[in-house]
Amino acid sequence: MTEETFARYDSADYLRTEEDIAAYLEAVMAEAGDDPAYVARALGVVARARNMIALSREMGVSR
Repeated sequence: MTEETFARYDSADYLRTEEDIAAYLEAVMAEAGDDPAYVARALGVVARARNMIALSREMGVSR
């Protein structure tokens, strides 16, 4: 039997614009807005995404 491998998944990789981030946060609040740990994790994802956006703009390349 062969072993399956999966690529790493990170939501931050898909948050490319401010509109993407806003939609993501809206979905998070609709899904589990009453769970502080879930919201905190989502804010961490947004922070990573914003850092990637800023870095790509500074370097003049796309992610």
